Parts: sequence; C-alpha cells; structure tokens
Amino acid sequence: MTKIEDERIPWSPRVERLGESVAELAPSDVAARLRHHGSLALLDSSGGLPRHFSLLGFDPVNAAPPDTLLGLRAYVERLARAGGDDVPGPFAGGFLGALSYDLGVAGEELALPRDPWNLPRIAGGLYTDFLVLDHDAGAAWLVLDANERDGRPTHEARRERILAELATPSPRRAFSTTRPLERLVDEHTYRARIEHVRDAIAAGDVYQVNLSHRFVAPTEGDPLDLYLGLRDLQPSPYGGFLRFAQGALASASPELLLALDIDSTGHRTLRTRPIKGTIARGATPAKDEANRATLRASQKDLAELAMIVDLERNDLGRVARPGTVVTGPFPELETYANVHHLVTDVHAEPRPDIDAIDVLAALFPGGSITGAPKLASMEHIAALEGEGRGFAFGALGFLDVTGRSCFNLLIRTLIWRPTRTFSLPAAPAASPGEVSYRVGGGITFASTSAAEDEETLIKGQTLARSLADTLG
Repeated sequence: MTKIEDERIPWSPRVERLGESVAELAPSDVAARLRHHGSLALLDSSGGLPRHFSLLGFDPVNAAPPDTLLGLRAYVERLARAGGDDVPGPFAGGFLGALSYDLGVAGEELALPRDPWNLPRIAGGLYTDFLVLDHDAGAAWLVLDANERDGRPTHEARRERILAELATPSPRRAFSTTRPLERLVDEHTYRARIEHVRDAIAAGDVYQVNLSHRFVAPTEGDPLDLYLGLRDLQPSPYGGFLRFAQGALASASPELLLALDIDSTGHRTLRTRPIKGTIARGATPAKDEANRATLRASQKDLAELAMIVDLERNDLGRVARPGTVVTGPFPELETYANVHHLVTDVHAEPRPDIDAIDVLAALFPGGSITGAPKLASMEHIAALEGEGRGFAFGALGFLDVTGRSCFNLLIRTLIWRPTRTFSLPAAPAASPGEVSYRVGGGITFASTSAAEDEETLIKGQTLARSLADTLG
C-alpha cells in the first residue's frame, strides 16, 4: 500500500444489511471468521448490560495513529465524508483502538515510567470498513468504503471476500502457555506497598490509591484464540479485542470509562460508570446472596466508591454545562462470572464548545484505577510500581467522525506481544509470544494488606483460567 500522509482522506460508506445467519453470530465468532485481516478491532458488547451494538473493524486506512491523546482530534478529522449511505449504530467511521495508561493526564507533567514492553501509547487506526451488529434488533450491517485508495482491492472485491469469509466457520485454534504464570511482585512486597499507601493516607497526601501488580507467561498461538477463550468464560458489556503491529489486547472489561452519545435531534449526553467494591461469588446460591449482602453493607467499599464517584463528578464538571452533572442510584450491585461489584452512573451534558477529545482528556485515565486526588495518586503509583502500566488500565473504544465516543476501562485485560517478528495484515497464527495482565485494587486507610492482596487474585481468576483452559 502507498503511504497516506496528512492530507484529508475522502471516504464514501456503502451500507449493506446482512442476513440472519450473520446477525445471529456472536461477535467473537465473526472476528474468528475474519481472523486473516490482521488489524482487527472488535468492541464486543454482547454480554451483560448494556447489550446493544458490537463493532468489528478491519483493514484500516494506512495512516498511523498519533502518540498523544490530543493528537487524536486532527487524526479523526482527516476522514472527509464524500457522500455515501447512512451508517446504522453508534459508529460512523473513525478511530478504533486503545489508549495506554502511560499517556497520563492531558496537560499535566507527570514523570510516569515507561511500559516495560515498550508498546505504543496509542494503538489502532482509522476504520472505514467495519461490521455493525445490533443485538437488540437481531440485525447486522456491512459498511465498506466505496473508494479504492492506497492500492487496496475494489469495493466489490472486498465485499465478495468479506461475505465469503462470513459464510465460512472458523474453527478455534490452539493457544497455550508454555510455562506457568509468574507473579512478578511477590505477596510480601505487594503487602508492604499497601502499607506504604496507608501511611501516605494517614499523612494526608492522598485519600485512595489504586495499587496493582503483574503476571506474565510465555505463549504459543494466535492471541485472537486467547480472546475467544476469555469471552467464553466471561462475556462482558465492554469487552473487546485489538490486534496491532506490535501486539494484541484481549479484554473482558465490565467498566465504562466514557460514552458521549448524540441523539437524532443533536442533543449530546455524557456518561461514566465507575466500579469500586469487589467480592467473590459464593459457591452456593445462599452463600452468593450472603456475599452480595456483605458487599452492599461494606463501609470500606462504599467509601471507596463514593470517593471515586466524587472524583468523576469533578472530572465531568470540567467539561459539562453547569448544573447538569447527575449521579445515578448509589450504589448499584452488578454480578459477573467470578465477582460482584458496586457501581454508580454519573451523567452530564457537555458544554457547546466541548468535543469528544476534550471529554476524554478530562476523564483519562479513569479515576477508579488511579485514586484520589488523581495526580497525587498517580505519582504514588509510579513510585511504588516502578514500571509503566502500558495498556493495562488504559482504554479501548472509538472516536467517530460525527463526534460520538465510547471507551471502556482496560481492566480484566490480557496483553500479548510476539517474541518473533510477524507482519500485518497476516495474522500471527502460531507465533511464540508473551502474555501479561495486571490486577489491583483501591487502597484506603481502612484497607488490610492481606484482604487487598486476596482481592487482586480474585479479580484475576478468569484471566488465569482463560490461559489454563486453552486448547493447547
């Protein structure tokens, strides 16, 4: 393909409604059938609530993403609509991808350490070819750009290829760890770090710090198959998969960082939904209900959630119309495969001069994985963890050409990198690689180091099991 520089990129979407045989497929199955398109970007919202639209982008425009959050504005604006059909669903073309935690807070100077894997700070691309799955209506659409730029096949040739792939089942392939998972920060060290945070809270430096640690293992196989196994174990409302030149992400996130919606009248609304408070599922219905009651009554967890909701209210207040920031029921309890969580919605209406990048800059990184105050907590995290987080606790989602946006928080997420070079668009069918995941929790003065350490292991159970339950 010829490289596209910074000029405007004209595109004209052509929309085709597909048959029930595609609409009834799980998003993960659709991704598996298109696995040979190397730059896959899947936003999978078919599990849990809200369960409405899923998106699968493939074969993005040949234009590398920027390395700063604010640079995404000009990046998305390069797509120039040149006629075409109306696009159904929440995404009308634009950026699909992931943001690294290490981007930091826009406009603030923070000395954050580098990601030990040296992955890019923004991964993904500009997608004009994608699939839309409406789980409520049981409908699916194929959206393809009518233009034939950068040496790619014609619209008709691309259409025929995609339809043929969608009609052909793709069997799952083996993905395996070649050595057991290794915990990189031992229990004693992690608990000592928790006590350090409690001392900082007692000194008045911070109110809460989200402290984490990391697991790694060598692997063999295509990371898409890792995602398929993870989704089997924990379908989630904000899951997804992203393959990019330097690696891949497989996420079973239950947490929404940001949704900026625009209705048919042009009215815009903002929403974030922080999670704080976790307890394991019970082995019996009676024990499960008892655990739910325990979590609802936990003063420590309620205080933790309240602090983060207050932080998110303040973050939204920086970009919202005065008087429009509203908190939903406090708290709500949500149930997942291995855990129960406490959550709360925060809504607002953006000011007229605010766009999706401004909102993202105000909220990123998410308060539930930093702490309060945000900047001070991030400084403590950097000093104690001693390494960059990379895409762990970053965000996966989209910014579209109409001004809409939706990003998850990259918790419950596996990060993969190859240990042997491969080239996109070919998929790394049997590549040796390495997988990593990070788990943590919000530390308050009421925290006990043993309980906090145990909570991180509970949060990582599904990730560990997805690696143990592979076909290899």
